This record gives sequence, C-alpha cells and structure tokens, in this order.
Amino acid sequence: MTAENHQPPDPAALFKRLIAHELVSTVPESEAKWLLENGTYERYPKGTRLAKQGDRIPGMYVILEGRMSVVVGQAGTRRRVMVWGKGEITGMLPYSRMYAVPGDAMVEDTMEVIFFDFEDVGKVPFGCPILTAALVHAMLDRAREFKASDLQLEKMASLGKLAAGMAHELNNPASAAARNARLLWETLVESDEASRALGAANLTEDEWRVVEEIHGSCVITHASDALSSLERADREEAIVDWLVEHDMDDSFAAALTDTIVTENHLDTLAASASGKKLEAVLRWLSALATIQSLVRDIENASSRIHDLVSAVKGFTYMDHGSAPEPVDVKKGLIDTITMLAAKAREKGTSVEVDVPNGLPPVQGMGGELNQIWANLIDNALDAVAKDGKVTVTAEHDSISVVVRIVDNGSGIPPEVKGRIFDPFFTTKPVGSGTGLGLDIVQRLVNRHEGLLDVTSEPGRTEFRITLPIRADREN
Repeated sequence: MTAENHQPPDPAALFKRLIAHELVSTVPESEAKWLLENGTYERYPKGTRLAKQGDRIPGMYVILEGRMSVVVGQAGTRRRVMVWGKGEITGMLPYSRMYAVPGDAMVEDTMEVIFFDFEDVGKVPFGCPILTAALVHAMLDRAREFKASDLQLEKMASLGKLAAGMAHELNNPASAAARNARLLWETLVESDEASRALGAANLTEDEWRVVEEIHGSCVITHASDALSSLERADREEAIVDWLVEHDMDDSFAAALTDTIVTENHLDTLAASASGKKLEAVLRWLSALATIQSLVRDIENASSRIHDLVSAVKGFTYMDHGSAPEPVDVKKGLIDTITMLAAKAREKGTSVEVDVPNGLPPVQGMGGELNQIWANLIDNALDAVAKDGKVTVTAEHDSISVVVRIVDNGSGIPPEVKGRIFDPFFTTKPVGSGTGLGLDIVQRLVNRHEGLLDVTSEPGRTEFRITLPIRADREN
C-alpha cells in the first residue's frame, strides 16, 4: 500500500468535507473533529493495491472521495465481491473479528481518505462512541453482504467446475451419436444396394425360408452383450474362418459377431444357397445387423445424454421454486456424483455409494443441499491420491437423516483442523479454491437446522451431516 505524495488540503476545507460525509454527518461535530485530529489524510491513485489477499487489514478508511473494491481470484479469473465508495467507512472497523483481507483490496478511482492504522482503530470507540455504534450496524450489513456474495461466489465456482466435467461427460455420448448417425446413413445406402442384389439373386421359396429363419437371429438378439472382449474376439475369428472357407467376404464378420447367428445357422444357409446367392444373403444380413447395432448405439448415447441432462436439472433444482420442500436426499447424492463422475474417473478414484431405498425426505432447499454434497465430495476427491476411494453412505432414524462422506486420503493436518471452516482459508494452491467451500457448507447445514461434524486421521476423513426429518419445519 502506497499513498500518493500529495499536499494535504487545508484543515478547514478538509473538516468541511468530513462533516459532509454520509456517516460522519450523523454524529456530533466533536467526533468529526476527533477523527481529523487522530487520523491521517491520504490519497491513493487509481490502481493502487491497498493489500493483497490474506494480508492483515491495514486499517480503517473514512472515504471522502473515490472508490475501492475487494477482488477475489478463482480458477484463473478475478471477480469483484465488494465495493465501497464516497461516504462509506471500510477496512478494519471497531470490534470486527475479520483481520485478514478476503481478496485483493484495489483502488478503482483515485481515493481520498482519513486513515486510521490497524493499531489505532481500537481508539475509535473512545473518541467516537456514536460513530462506533453506526459502524457496528454497518458491519452487520457488511457481514450479510459478504455472506450473500460468498455464497454466490462459491456457487458459481462449484458450477464452473461441474460444468467443465459435464461438458466432457456430454461430449462422449454426443460424439458417439453423431458418428453413428453418419455411419447409419452410409449403411442405409449399403443396405439398399444389398437389398437390390438380394432381389436380383432370384432365391427359391425354400431358400427364402432358410434366409427368414436366420434373419430372425440377426435382428432379435445380440450375442456380444454377454461376451467378454476375449470371447467376442474368439467368436469373430471363428466367423471369419467360416467366411474364408466358403470364399465369402470376411468383412461381414464384424456385424454378424454381434448377432446370435451360429456356425450351424451359416452351414444351413450354405447348404441351401451358394456362390452369388450366398454372398447376396450374407451382404444383406450384414447390413441389417450393422443398422441395428448403430441404432442401438445411438439410442444408448441419447439415453446417456438424457440421463446427464436430468442429473443437471436435478442437481440445480432449476424447475423448482425458492421455498423449502421435501427433498429426496438419495437422488441429490446420485445426481451430484454423476456431475463429478468425470473428475473421479480422471483421477482413478472409486466412489462407492450405499444409500438405502426408502430414505425419508428432509425439508429444505434441494439446490442448497446438493451444493453441500458437491463441496464435500469434491473436497474428498481432491484429498485422495490416485486410485483412492471415496465412500458416500446415508442412514436414518425416526428424527433425522445422516449422510457420511469418507475418503482415504492423508487426513487433515492437526495444525489446520481448527481453521478449515474459516472463510477464505484453504490449503489448496493459489487459484485452485476460494477457501469458501466448507464455510458455505457449514452455513447451509445451519440454515437447514442440521449438524456438521468432522473426524480425521491419516487414511480416513469423515464429514457427517445430520438433517432433521420434519415436514412442518419453519423456514
């Protein structure tokens, strides 16, 4: 923090400006005079950084002109969370318990202030008791604003991380659907040509009857669903050998492998038709099997996309109102784990879920409860090593639902365990976390009249959330 080397205004003119200050104008002039006599006039040019995130708050600023803000960095971006301007008093206020700057304190417009150093702020209640009372109210308002801003910041940060994971999750089935749709069009053209060739083969009635029997084996059931990769490879190799033995195109094998056609079926077909006729039948059956396989893959990809979109809607409660309602905890946990699946898979972490059916609903805000699950499960995934394990369980009794999120990471160091719920405290690298996650979790659990407990030792950390089962709970 560097004040500009600037000639201070005439004391009389400065006093006139001070008593016109929005807050100071409400107190006796004797208190304004005390501020002027005990504080220091300072002027900061635009762009000055008064303090960086995590520093001790320098002191109290009575802002006569200009504007300052607090900017928080998160995941490579910077976001303004609070702004103060002319007529306001900010910084370290009397009786405040906030000692660290939650973000970079930046001057946005050249600022003129009466400044009280950190060590001198404690004198303000004795010299300005009426102003101090007003500042206590301002501090309460600031705390409410910070809480609302913190919640929004953490919510946006969480959604940003989840959106990145969901983009990856959606990309795979979407790409598969698009790719298979293109292949389906090409196969439909091939099927049309194969049908023309089959029609030109002039099969007899007996030959058609055999073809129809095998046709049913190609379009009703898939053999490869129950096969391992090795078993499927062996089956395809056997069909290739049969085709080569009968001087047929071995490219038909890939499609026929996914059907329940057997070598006996093929032998029966070869006994009924041979040469060009056999080739026309195999080409037609191969095209039909390929079409069915592509349609099934497109259906599976579309179903996966539908499930993922449903998980997003369920996680955000985007189609619900803003009033408390009965919330299905199991569905919320499953939706949250679906949203974080890409991160778990990327890290090689197994996420085990043991949540019974029939878990009674809790009364609350579904989106807020899902934010609790997202923060805790995301933290657990961060805490474990590669190939680690996270376990999510839930149980209930007559009055409450208890959710446990357990990881087998290295545990919370004893020296920081008492600070993990402090706002803006984080052990993650700079830019990797806001330091608000657990603070937000605690606030949301309290808002739902629940309990949050944590136990940790090397190899096992457990967060336990207890929520009341009470449909008549007041908001």
